[in-house]
Amino acid sequence: MPLNILGMIGVAPPTSASTVHIVGGGLSPDYIKDFAQAHEASGFDAVLIGHSSSSADGFAVAQFVGQVTDELKVLLAHRPGFAAPTQVARRVATLDRFMNGRLWLHIITGGVDLDQQRDGDFLDHDERYRRTDEYLEVLRKVWTASGSFDHAGEFYQVRGGRSDVSCLQKPHVPLWFGGISEAAKPVGSKHCGTYALFGEPRQQVSELMAELSGLAAGFANELAFNLSFRPIIGRTEGEAWDKADAILAGVKEAQRPNAAGKVPEAETARRLIRLMAAGEVQDECLWVPIAEAAQGSGNSTALVGTPDQVAEAIAKYYDLGVRGVLIRGFDPFQDAIEFGEELIPAIRDKVRQRDAAKSNQ
Repeated sequence: MPLNILGMIGVAPPTSASTVHIVGGGLSPDYIKDFAQAHEASGFDAVLIGHSSSSADGFAVAQFVGQVTDELKVLLAHRPGFAAPTQVARRVATLDRFMNGRLWLHIITGGVDLDQQRDGDFLDHDERYRRTDEYLEVLRKVWTASGSFDHAGEFYQVRGGRSDVSCLQKPHVPLWFGGISEAAKPVGSKHCGTYALFGEPRQQVSELMAELSGLAAGFANELAFNLSFRPIIGRTEGEAWDKADAILAGVKEAQRPNAAGKVPEAETARRLIRLMAAGEVQDECLWVPIAEAAQGSGNSTALVGTPDQVAEAIAKYYDLGVRGVLIRGFDPFQDAIEFGEELIPAIRDKVRQRDAAKSNQ
């Protein structure tokens, strides 16, 4: 079974050599075009377009990426609650048509109050997830209803809802979900096809997958899982670790003005910080100090080593049942190019070998 390999594109060149966050920074169409095309040339299956309450509009960026690439899929991060789900359902269906079925939708409810409040959202954390649950219910009704429908809920009321445009992909665009708080888990397990998780040691990943799959089974749903890592590769293992140390120093320097020991709000970030309790290096090459230095933000667990070592580490997650991996570097543009030279071919080769071994059993 193929392993989806995703990257992530920003909308403007980063200002740091040790880039944790890739969302924000204005807008440069030329940069987006070059960045997206670099991912396509490197053999990525898809790219994530992130979201924040101050960043460029993701729907417009996704359409632009669709126009400047041929086969690259787009995983569009979308924060529910700021537009009517009936309207967003039509926007998504329209965009899926324009992109010839290359759109995936990533639902991110939001775990940081301030970022929500910049857009005027003052619901508390658990209320936001209740709203997301209802939002996704309405969204899917628009996409799948054979006629008009009514809806009366806690957050949304619809009378005679319908859409003249349907998604090209059936029954609708694939839904992804991020968030592992206790309020988030049942919502994602109920509605999504792919649950996106940050990179953790294999034991924790396996336990979390089992928990979420059990929840999904209660909704007659079956989940696929995607993990996110920040590979740091070198021609030799020593070179990779030298690079890792330099990146960590850069992240610490960039975080220094905010390094007041504040506990992050998002459960995903808190989980990444807690990984340090088990040591800096876990499994074979999962390196977690950057996650601590970045306060758990920005998909910050790293896999450090040669391309073959990092590919083998990713393949071992495939052995657990993971069916997608998002990889992006701390020098995002250049790393996307370098990943295509050895790392991505090595990942695909190891997955093929495992599939062939299973078929011969």
